[in-house]
Amino acid sequence: MVAVSQTVLPETEHVLNMRLTEHGLDGHISIKDLIPLAAGKAEENLTDAFRQLGLAAVEWNDMFWAVHPGIPSILDRIETALRLDPGKLAASRRVVREYGNMLGASLMFVLDEQHRRMEEEGDGAEWGVMMGFGPGFTIETMVLHSPEGIRTYMVHMKL
Repeated sequence: MVAVSQTVLPETEHVLNMRLTEHGLDGHISIKDLIPLAAGKAEENLTDAFRQLGLAAVEWNDMFWAVHPGIPSILDRIETALRLDPGKLAASRRVVREYGNMLGASLMFVLDEQHRRMEEEGDGAEWGVMMGFGPGFTIETMVLHSPEGIRTYMVHMKL
């Protein structure tokens, strides 16, 4: 992880909220509000994260992606908003299809799936993005860097 960006959107408490109660996790998600907010702010958040690295112009399709899957329609809107090639969010789509939305743990599954795909399919992107969404409504973005030496070692050792 080389850079992070966080956006907390004011007056969006109604969009996504979670509470831990004596009976477990309780919350509310307003899908109709959440999807356009997530997609609408994604590029701004990404640009902020990459600007910290001195990179003003970045081609989103040249990197690997680990996006919290939530529901498929969020992925659809982010894919459209960022003009991502089909398949760029394949790891996220597979996780939501196979396991559903597991809240924060979903991203660990997406990273594992993305790693597997990079190893098996040879997607050798050096730079990547991990993006998640949280209560309040919050968008968290991390810029990831996968140096060639680390990827080669991991593939060789079958990690």
